[in-house]
Amino acid sequence: IEVSCSVHTAMGSKAVIVGAARTPTGNFNGAFSSLPAHCLGAVAIKEALSRGGVVPEDVTEVFMGQVLTAGAGQNPARQASMAAGIPHTVPATSVNMLCGSGLRSVVLAAQAIGTGDATVVVAGGQESMSQSPHCLHLRSPLRMGDASMIDTVLKDGLTDAFNNIHMGITAENIARQWQISREDQDRFAAESQARAEQAQKNGHFVSEIVPVAVQSRAGAIEISVDEFPRHGTTAEKLARLRPAFIKDGTGTVTAGNASGINDGAAAVVVMSLDEAKKRHASTLAQIVSWAQAGVDPKIMGTGPIPAIRNALDKAGWTVEDVDLLELNEAFSAQSLSVISELKLDKSKVNVSGGAIALGHPIGASGTRILVTLLYGLQRMGGKKGVAALCIGGGMGIAMCVERS
Repeated sequence: IEVSCSVHTAMGSKAVIVGAARTPTGNFNGAFSSLPAHCLGAVAIKEALSRGGVVPEDVTEVFMGQVLTAGAGQNPARQASMAAGIPHTVPATSVNMLCGSGLRSVVLAAQAIGTGDATVVVAGGQESMSQSPHCLHLRSPLRMGDASMIDTVLKDGLTDAFNNIHMGITAENIARQWQISREDQDRFAAESQARAEQAQKNGHFVSEIVPVAVQSRAGAIEISVDEFPRHGTTAEKLARLRPAFIKDGTGTVTAGNASGINDGAAAVVVMSLDEAKKRHASTLAQIVSWAQAGVDPKIMGTGPIPAIRNALDKAGWTVEDVDLLELNEAFSAQSLSVISELKLDKSKVNVSGGAIALGHPIGASGTRILVTLLYGLQRMGGKKGVAALCIGGGMGIAMCVERS
C-alpha cells in the first residue's frame, strides 16, 4: 500500500504558502542589537502579508517561534502579531522547539489549515540573541557569599539539557563517530561562505529580504543585507582558528566551521489552495509533507537524517526527485554527516550558502531556510524542495514543498 501524506482541509484542499519574507541576519551585538525579537518579527510579518496580498484583518491565527524568551515579556508571538497590525481579536502562540521552532510554526499553520480550524495563518520565527539576558535566581535568600549569573543564550539555547554539554560538543561527537576531519569541516565552511558571497554579489537574497530601519544617532539606518557573511573566507584561513570546545589537541570544531550567534526573523502566510484561488493569490509552493524525529541528544546534529527520510516517504518522493535542499548548517560536521548518510548531491544543498555563512538566529532559522528555499526554487526554476534542521536535545524536523 502506497501512502502519500499531504496537507488537506476538510474540503480536500491543500495548504499553500502565498507570502514569504525575512529580515537580514544581524551579527551578535550588531546592527539589530537594539531591537527586541518581536520588533524583527513584526517587520517580517508585515512584509509576508503584503506579498501575499492579505490584509491583517483576514488573519485567523499566528504562530511564531522564539527560543530565548527570558525577559522578553508575555508571549512574544502575540507582541509581534499586534506590532504588525494584526487585530487583538486574532490569537497568537509562541513556539519553542529550539532550532526547529520556525519550521514547526509552519507545520502548526498547515495543520490548522488542514483541520479547518483556520483559513489564513501567519507562521514564522524571531530571535534576538543579542538581547537575551543573563539571569540570577534570588527567590531564596542569599544569606552569604557570591552569586553567579547564568547566560540564557547558553543555558536555554546552546546547552544540551540531558548531558550538560555545549552543542559544539555534539558536533565533535559526530566528527569522531563519522570520521569527519578538521580539513573536511573547514572546506565545507569555506564553500558555504563562498556560495553566500556569490549570492550576495548576484543579488539572490534581494527578493526574500525586507529591509529593517534601525535608529542611530545619525537617524534611521536601513539594514538590507545579511551582516554575518565573511567575504574572502578560505579553508586556509579557517585552518588557523583554534578549536572552540575540545582544547586537548583533538578538537576539530571552531568558530569558523560552526554557525553564528545572530538576530533575525522570517514569516510566511499559509492558507488552503481553495482560499488562494478564491483570492486570486499567487502561490509560492504547496506544503506536501513534514516529519520530525528523535535521536541521541549527544549526536543531535544527525536529527535531519531520519526526519528527511520520513518526510520524503510521506511525500512519495526520492532524494533524486528533489531539486533544492536547505539544510540548516549548525556545524560543518553535522551537515556533512547528513549529506553523507542521505547520499545528497552537494550541488543541490544550500546553493546560496548556509547558516555557517548567513547566521543562525535559533528561533527564526526554521522559517528563514524555508523562505530561502522558496525563493531559490523560484529563481532556479525548480519544483520540489526540502527544508530541514537539527534540534538541540536530539531531534530533527523536515518539510517538503512543491511549486505548481
